[in-house]
Amino acid sequence: MGIRTAVAQESAQICERKPFEQQSYIVCSPDAAKGSLQLFWKGADGQPYRTFSQLADSLTAKGKTLVFAINAGMYQPDFTPLGLYVENGQELRPAETGTRTSEPGTRTGEPGKIPNFYKQPNGVLYWGSAGAGILSTGDFIKQKPAAEFATQSGPMLVIDNRLHPALIPGSSDRTRRSGVGVCDGGKVRFAISEDSVNFHDFARFFRDGLHCPNALFLDGGNGSGLFNPALGRNDYSWHGGYGPIAGFVQ
Repeated sequence: MGIRTAVAQESAQICERKPFEQQSYIVCSPDAAKGSLQLFWKGADGQPYRTFSQLADSLTAKGKTLVFAINAGMYQPDFTPLGLYVENGQELRPAETGTRTSEPGTRTGEPGKIPNFYKQPNGVLYWGSAGAGILSTGDFIKQKPAAEFATQSGPMLVIDNRLHPALIPGSSDRTRRSGVGVCDGGKVRFAISEDSVNFHDFARFFRDGLHCPNALFLDGGNGSGLFNPALGRNDYSWHGGYGPIAGFVQ
C-alpha cells in the first residue's frame, strides 16, 4: 500500500457522512494517535491563510499532510478572529466579553437580530496536553484551563447536556452550519451540515446523535466550510476567505 493510499484511507475514516433525522452531516473526529489537531490563522508571511488550499500547500512544503480542515470560528472583515484565539500556547487575540442587543440598523432587543456570536452564553473550544473541553466564555475566563489551542465562538449549542435556551424548535432560520462538540470520552467531533438546518436541530444532532454533552456553533452560511480530499471537499468562503481554521495534520 502506497503512502498516499494509506493517508487517503485514514482520512476517509476520520471524516464520514452521518444521517440524523432526515438530515445529512459530515463528522470529522481527529485521532491523536494518527496526527495533530491544530489551529491556523496566519502563514509565514504574516497574512491570513484565508483558503484551505493555501494552508494545505504550506504544510505540504514542510512534508506534512492536511487531512481535514474546517472553519474554526467567526472573524472580522480582515479575517482576524472575533474573540479569543490561542495558537501554540500564545494568546493572539483576547476573549470578547462584550454583548450586543441587535445588529446595526435593527431595533434593539429583537432576539432574532442579536448576532450569533453574542447570543449568550457563547463559548470556547480548547485543547492541550490535558485533553479538550468546551466551556462558556465566562467559565473559561474563571477556570483558566491550560490550553495549547483555543477559539471562541457562539452561541453554545449544548451546555451540560441541555440545549441553549435561545434555540427554537421548528425555526425557519435554516442554513448550512458548522460546529464542534466534546463528546463521550472527551472525543472532539467537528460537524458540518450538508443541507440547511436550524439551530435547534443542529444542537440536537450533537447531543442526541453524537452524544456530546457540550457543543459550540462555529459559523453558518458562507462562513462554514470543510476541506477533506477523501470526500472531495475543498470549500471556499464567499466572504473572501476564512479566519481561524482548525486542521488535522499528519
